[in-house]
Amino acid sequence: MKLGFIGTGNMASAIMGGIIKKQIIAADEIIGADLFAPGRERAKAQFGIHVTDSNKEVVEKAEVIVLSVKPQFYADVIHEIRNDIRKEQIVITIAPGKTLAWLSEQFGTEVKIVRTMPNTPAMVGEGMTAACPNEYMTEEETAYVRTLLEGFSRVEIIPERLMDTVVSVSGSSPAYVFMLIEAMADAAVSGGMPRAQAYQFAAQAVLGSAKMVLETGKHPGELKDMVCSPAGTTIEAVRVLEERGFRSSIFEAMKVCEEISKGM
Repeated sequence: MKLGFIGTGNMASAIMGGIIKKQIIAADEIIGADLFAPGRERAKAQFGIHVTDSNKEVVEKAEVIVLSVKPQFYADVIHEIRNDIRKEQIVITIAPGKTLAWLSEQFGTEVKIVRTMPNTPAMVGEGMTAACPNEYMTEEETAYVRTLLEGFSRVEIIPERLMDTVVSVSGSSPAYVFMLIEAMADAAVSGGMPRAQAYQFAAQAVLGSAKMVLETGKHPGELKDMVCSPAGTTIEAVRVLEERGFRSSIFEAMKVCEEISKGM
């Protein structure tokens, strides 16, 4: 089989779902392992993939292996499979804080590894993923992995020193955006708007604004200025946000996130 997953949770489902939907790899060429029977059966029912309760079976059958378990389980899983990994296989990781050096030490041999950091919008096909291949990956193999990752997200190949920054600006940032949407909706509700409708207005404003940044190529500050008419409502709202430390709060939150990632 072409692709195997050790762990079939939310992120694994987002990855395999995007790859299957874009016909990069067919469902019958994918296998997933999970000790949690309802989890693997859900993946089988949802995507039509092969499933097993054996991590070793995934390593035996798959060309590319995605380690999609929680970071705290990485050491145990790698210890279980490291003697079964073949030199031609590629291992993709998605755990913050688990460096290429640490991963190589755990495997104890020369293994082709691509360290990645996706984010939860991958679940709706709008993810952002950073990828960093180790020295054993060829350019052709890295390009193939990139094709897989593009099944569910935008992809950037980055130096590993930026991976903790990626955690703060992309991996964890959906939480900040969800808080913004929730706060905007609460304010709209206080103004009399029904809550379901308030979420629609707030979420679409965030979605559309993000799309403007990506598609126009304009600086976010320039786009902000386009909305701020002289003596208008928006500039007054911006003044209050600046007064309350909006930008500084985001900045400091991201720096804390980055430092925590470095220590994981």
